[in-house]
Amino acid sequence: MPKEFIDEKNLTITGMHKKMAEVAVDFRCDDDVIIQVTEAYGPKGDSIIGFDGVDFDGQPGVAVRVRTPEIEGIVHLSPFHGDRRKKGDLDIPVGTVCELFCPVSGAPLDRIGPVDDGSGADYFAIYLTTKLCDGETVMISNVWGHYHSRIVDDFELISYWATHEEELHLV
Repeated sequence: MPKEFIDEKNLTITGMHKKMAEVAVDFRCDDDVIIQVTEAYGPKGDSIIGFDGVDFDGQPGVAVRVRTPEIEGIVHLSPFHGDRRKKGDLDIPVGTVCELFCPVSGAPLDRIGPVDDGSGADYFAIYLTTKLCDGETVMISNVWGHYHSRIVDDFELISYWATHEEELHLV
């Protein structure tokens, strides 16, 4: 994973984990920490990592079905926390509120709660284990271009990424 894609300015590592018990998040501690999601599940326990064979630097992406009033499709998110890359043919304006679904079951992703930045965005759960537990999640924003996400392991926040699309063009 080339470090150039990680938004280090806005990514904060808060936990001291070496690796989760169930290998859902991998920490690479060469010179810097890189957090990679290696397992991801929708709300019914379906694996959503490596869906359609889309990858980022040889590592499988995390797939989410996105719906707006005008468009619906699958977007593949980079498995590297803090990496703003995504793949898909969706032309969604920045700031659009999206509905988020599992690309396998079609079930809506579970809403966790509001993002605490006054934007009106909400966090939705991508589970890190088949236990489908709030204490083991990647929390993603439902607003396109609103790069707020958190990784929680054993109910401890281990990293968060907070920025907006407009700010990324300055990086």
